[in-house]
Amino acid sequence: MIQDINKIDFNKSPDGLIPVVVQDHATLQVLMLGYMNQEALQETINTKKVTFFSRGKQRLWVKGETSENYLLLRDIFIDCDQDTILVMAKPCGPTCHIGSISCFSEQRMPGLSHIGMVDEIIQERIVNPTENSYTHKLISRGLNKVAQKVGEEAVEVVIAALAETREDYLGEMTDLIYHSLVLLHAQGMNLDDIAEVIAQRHRNKSVSP
Repeated sequence: MIQDINKIDFNKSPDGLIPVVVQDHATLQVLMLGYMNQEALQETINTKKVTFFSRGKQRLWVKGETSENYLLLRDIFIDCDQDTILVMAKPCGPTCHIGSISCFSEQRMPGLSHIGMVDEIIQERIVNPTENSYTHKLISRGLNKVAQKVGEEAVEVVIAALAETREDYLGEMTDLIYHSLVLLHAQGMNLDDIAEVIAQRHRNKSVSP
C-alpha cells in the first residue's frame, strides 16, 4: 500500500486530476482507466473501494455505487514521474458499463491470468460455500482426501503424457493444476505464496530456468 500520498504531484494537471489505471490483482487484466484528485485517492484508501472523480458529474464517484460492482482496493503504486497511479483491485462483477469484466474486453489474457482467476474462485468457494460446489465438497472431506486426489491426478497426468493424445494430456494437466490449488488453499496458502517462492528463487538465482 502506498505510504505517502503527498508524493503524488496533482499540480501537473490544471484541474488537479491524474490518470488511474486499474488492474485485477489476481489476473493482472487491465480493467479500466479513470481519474482521481487528492480527495478521491484519500477516499479510496479510507473505504478500500476505488473512488474516482467524475469529470462528467464533477463529483466523487465510487465505482459500483449503482451496480454494486465495486472495485475493492488491494494495492496502489505510483509511476516514476509521480503523476499516474496504478491501482490493483478485486472486481466484484463486471467493470465495464456494457457488462464485460474489463473496459478493454478485447485484451488477450496470458495463460497464467486464468490460473490466477481459478485461484480466486477456489478462495471464494471456500469462504462462501454453496451446496453444489465441488471445491467446497472436496475441502470438506479433509486434507488427506485432497492430497490423495492430487496424487491420483498426478498419476493420470503421467499416463496421459506417455500413452494418450495431446487433448487428453492437457485435460489431465488442467485437473492436476486445479486440485493442486485446492490443496494449497486447504493448507491455508494460495497462489501468491507460490509466486513469492518462485520470485525468491529467481532473485537468488538458486535454480536454473
